[in-house]
Order: sequence, then structure tokens, then C-alpha cells
Amino acid sequence: MWRRILAVLIARNREFYRDRAGLGWNIFMPILMVLGFAFIFSGDPQDQFKVGVLSTDGSLPRAAGGFLALEYITFVPLTDPGAAMTKVDRHQLDLLIDPRTDPLTYWVNLKSPRGYLAERLLLGTPPGAAVTPGADVTTPQRRTLTGAPVSYADWVMPGILAMNLMFSSLWGVGWVIVRYRKNGVLRRLKATPLSPFEFLSAQVLSRLLVVMSATAVVYLGADLVLGFPMRGSYPALVLVFAAGALCLISLGLIVAARLRTEELADGILNLISWPLLLLSGVWFSMEGASPGARLLSQLSPLTQLVDAARRIMIDGAGVVEVLPEVLLLAALALGFLSLAAWLFRWD
Repeated sequence: MWRRILAVLIARNREFYRDRAGLGWNIFMPILMVLGFAFIFSGDPQDQFKVGVLSTDGSLPRAAGGFLALEYITFVPLTDPGAAMTKVDRHQLDLLIDPRTDPLTYWVNLKSPRGYLAERLLLGTPPGAAVTPGADVTTPQRRTLTGAPVSYADWVMPGILAMNLMFSSLWGVGWVIVRYRKNGVLRRLKATPLSPFEFLSAQVLSRLLVVMSATAVVYLGADLVLGFPMRGSYPALVLVFAAGALCLISLGLIVAARLRTEELADGILNLISWPLLLLSGVWFSMEGASPGARLLSQLSPLTQLVDAARRIMIDGAGVVEVLPEVLLLAALALGFLSLAAWLFRWD
């Protein structure tokens, strides 16, 4: 028995090492992941105080002095006052200041310990002194919020749902199409009047039903265990996940359009999925990442999916508010599907 197992093991390894492309992907993939982590986290440390700064052009004041010159504080330029105050209310920002006003206006959450310390730094008061803002015209004007913090489980849950959808979409069609080609199924389908676009469209719709059903099961199970909030519209959430699934399934079809081995398909799918996962803010906020990583993040379809899902589930957005992301994902899906049909080969 052991000889037979050893013979199969040796034969399988020989087959794997003959596939140089698949071997290369599996060797260099961990290296690329390490380099990706280093690139993303080359920005500000995540444990610093985080203070929002309102501005009209999304940049910090040039003549940064006083409080804005303090070290070990991450200053985040923001242009939308409403969204910025929401971050303070949910403890995502320790403090929010508006340097454009005279005297300076700031917002702090009375239930945030880090906000209390950041306010002390802003006012320059010793630990034992009372905070008495508004004593004269030069003292910053205080605005208070009292919102409860959004837990990490509440914040990360939309990203987990999107991550599950991404893996199911990419591998669900990528491996199936490659296996069809390897087993000769596509060669037999070539003799039928079926066009590549029709065949791939059927694959997209078939996989869409499976992915959406699996996502619904994961959502209901996680809600039963964690009880995370759902403040927005369920039709909006379904629409966002459906558009995201269409986009990612079509992206997987591009990978499977010509490949002949599952090993190579697995390597390329990993090369695509892990950068998308790291740059989309599934597990951590991209606000503390390097500027280059934040720019690349906006080019990821998974980022659009995660951001739209979080705005629905946490901020209470409806269909109209997430319509730009839905239209963008749908347009990308159509473009990816057309490219896959153009690249597709039956054998």
C-alpha cells in the first residue's frame, strides 16, 4: 500500500514540477504578498491619534503650526463635514477640527477616551486642569457628540461577505472552465452553434445564483451569531452584491479564457485575489495606508463593493446613494465579459 501511495505521490510531483508556469506562481506568490503588505503599511502607524481636518481641497493647511505640528498624530484631511462628524460620532476619528474658522471649531465625542486625550492636547491643558472652552474669543469652540462606537465585528462584516463572494466568484468559474477545456468538454461544445459570449453568459448567470445563495446563507448565519446592525435597505444590499458578483465572475472568466491547467489558473487567481483583498479595506481601514496604496485601492472593484456594503449596513444608505457603485460594477462586468469572450478558446 505504501509503495502505491509513494508512486502516486512521485508521479503527481513530477507533473506539478513540469508545469513551470504553475510552479512559478506558487513560488513567487508568497513573495508578492509580503511585498504587498510592506507597501500598504508603509504609511502612518495605526495606533496613533487620528484627527480629522476639514478643508475645501482635501489637503492640510500649508502653514501647519501649533496643534497641527504635533508628532504621533495622524491628521486626515476631509472635505465633507457631515461624513467627518459621523466618523467622530462612531469613534473612527478621535477629534475633528476646522482650521478655517476663527476661532477654531472642533468636535469631540464625550464617550471616547482617545477623544478626551486628543482634546487635552488641542487645548494645551495639564491633566489636572478643567476643560473650559469658550472662555474668550481665542479659545477653540467646542462641539460635542455622544454616539456609541461601531464595533470591529460590525465594521468588518460587510468586508467578510464581500470576500466570500469574491472567492466564490473567481474560483467557481475559473476552475470549472479550465477543467472543461482539459477534459475535452469545450471541444465538443465547439461543434454546436453556441458562441463564446453565449456560453460565458450562461456560466455567469449560473454562478450568480450559486454565489448569491451562498452569500445569503453566510449573512443569515453571521447575523444569528453576531447580531450585527443592518440600518439600510435590503434591496440596495442585494443589488450591490449582485453587481459585485457579476463583475468578479466576469473577471474570473478572463483568467479561464485560455488556460489549460488548474495549477496555473490557481496561481493567477491568487495573484489577482490577494491584491484585491489587501487593497479593498476588508480587514482594516485604508486611511492609515500609504498614499500609493490608497490610490490603487480606488481602482479595485472589491473596494467599490465593500464601501457600498458598509454604507448600506452601517450608515443606512439606500439604492440611490449606492447607485454610482452599482453602475460602475455593472459596467466593469460587461467590459470583463466582452474581453473574456474575445479571448476565449474552445481548445
